[in-house]
Amino acid sequence: MSRSAISISLVGAVALLAGCATPATPPAVVQAPQQVAQAQQVAQQAPPAVKALKRKIAIGRFTNETRYGKALLTADQIDPLGRQTSDMLSARLVDSGKFVVLERSDLDIIKGEQKLGGTAGNIVGADVLIIGSLTEFGRQTEGQSGFLSNTKKQVARAKVEVRVVDVRTGVAFFTTSGVGEAAVENGTVMGFGSQAAYDATLNDKAIGAAISDMMNGLVAKLESRPWRADVLKVDGARVFISGGARQGVKAGDRLAVLKPGERVKSPQTGFEIELPPTKLVDIEVESTFGDSEVNEGAVARVLSGSLAAAGQAALIVGESQ
Repeated sequence: MSRSAISISLVGAVALLAGCATPATPPAVVQAPQQVAQAQQVAQQAPPAVKALKRKIAIGRFTNETRYGKALLTADQIDPLGRQTSDMLSARLVDSGKFVVLERSDLDIIKGEQKLGGTAGNIVGADVLIIGSLTEFGRQTEGQSGFLSNTKKQVARAKVEVRVVDVRTGVAFFTTSGVGEAAVENGTVMGFGSQAAYDATLNDKAIGAAISDMMNGLVAKLESRPWRADVLKVDGARVFISGGARQGVKAGDRLAVLKPGERVKSPQTGFEIELPPTKLVDIEVESTFGDSEVNEGAVARVLSGSLAAAGQAALIVGESQ
């Protein structure tokens, strides 16, 4: 075989090896199993099939408790990872359509805009407060070196932990956590292939994956509270109640108007315990109104009896038994 033929064969072999090793598509980010699917299941735009109380929730303290990214921060500076985690969680809760998410981190800015616009603010309190932190975060580079090939894999891992606090009692009644991972891998063969430069977006993807991992448990717990609504006004045989289509209320639903039970302080625990409510009348929903969570309601008619004897008592509405 001639020298030129040998050279052509070697070049062809090298090209073949490089072609086999070089990724045909850009490297993909790999997240923890089922996290993307879980995040998509949480988001629901249509009205719920069953009645679901939309809790008013707010995100309180959310910090970065890891050492990552703190070397150059002073004591009075806001840690970006903690703020980023809080913003991501807030966005996921809003996108779920299941809660009324109250702004707290930028509340002073909101009040300032209300003052400039001459608007009387209507800042309401939350039912529950979510407090948490980024408890684990780190990056590492993994790789293998061979005779003809090299691979390099960048991995970012994050863990987020939260607890849910009842603002009325100050009791933390639920905790959950989520773990996320994101990775990108590149490889070369005999110098051919793509180079693995530093990918800063892996941090964001790992934190987002950790939040997605914990969302299902968090949403399920926040929705476990029995559905209740308030009586807004009584006009003869017509009753106006809070809660409309976005809470699963629809025409034809039969509900009950209840008188709340007395609140008694327990000597054993020190907490107030609400005694069982008393059923007054049954009502049937005729129509709903309102265009958002904050102003929706329903109009119902009394099926039997009267609410005249209820006086000025604060009445509630629940499922008819």
